[in-house]
Amino acid sequence: MALRMSSHPSSARGRGLRMALLLAVLAPVALPMAGCSSLSGDKEEVAPDEPADKLYNEGLAQLNAGSYDAAKKKFAEVDRQHPYTEWARKAQLMTTFANYRAGSYTDAITAGNRYVQLYPTSPDAAYAQYLVGMSYYNQVPDISRDQERTQRAIAAFDEVQRRWPESEYAPEAKKRMSIARDQLAGKEMQVGRFYLARRDYTGAINRFRVVVSQYQQTRHIEEALHRLVEAYLALGITGEAQTAAAILGHNFPDSEWYKRSYALMTQGGVAQGQENTGSWISKAFRSVAGG
Repeated sequence: MALRMSSHPSSARGRGLRMALLLAVLAPVALPMAGCSSLSGDKEEVAPDEPADKLYNEGLAQLNAGSYDAAKKKFAEVDRQHPYTEWARKAQLMTTFANYRAGSYTDAITAGNRYVQLYPTSPDAAYAQYLVGMSYYNQVPDISRDQERTQRAIAAFDEVQRRWPESEYAPEAKKRMSIARDQLAGKEMQVGRFYLARRDYTGAINRFRVVVSQYQQTRHIEEALHRLVEAYLALGITGEAQTAAAILGHNFPDSEWYKRSYALMTQGGVAQGQENTGSWISKAFRSVAGG
């Protein structure tokens, strides 16, 4: 079949350019086929593996230089070329650290969890778990937002303390966990105050109850007891108000919150210092003191 040729010069040049491009794309594919190993018997050459220590040290150099992506690539090559070796184990740990330093917290959490799963008895497992906790911890939002990452940080730090209590990272994990728990208590207090301002006293009590039952070691406990005094007095439940005030005065006699509770109860004509030992508030404090 004859092709119709265009008489326009620019059209011819366009076809020529397209053909040149087509040949340029096809040429690399056609040439290897002519020398295919199945016809000539030649074997495909495979680049030899680089020594594991060389790759690892190159990764460390990149890490020290602040080139975290380049460092991660080197550590990944160690794991790829030398799997199930001591160098691969070290590279996995350094991958976790490189991700953490780079602020790639999701990747750091994934790498750290993988390390702990693969090498649970390693002397560095506690450090990997600690980095997982810190990766969550560094993403903790302010108390006005969802606190899921705070809870995950606490769980990760608790794992350090539970599984590696003698490690050098356990004390720091305990400290960070305490700060994170204070954050969760602060969230409960914020919501409780909101309910209290709206005169939803039952909703407020439920929030302050969480603080008293679960977060007694935080800085929010004194205010939580005072707010319980407020809420219970507003509902006319004087027995619980008296118990909250009595425990507040017994444990924090110099607290400004106790002074407020004392004044509030005096103003309302409610007797002071009467603790109902059957109250949930009293039981919660006895449980912590005895535990």
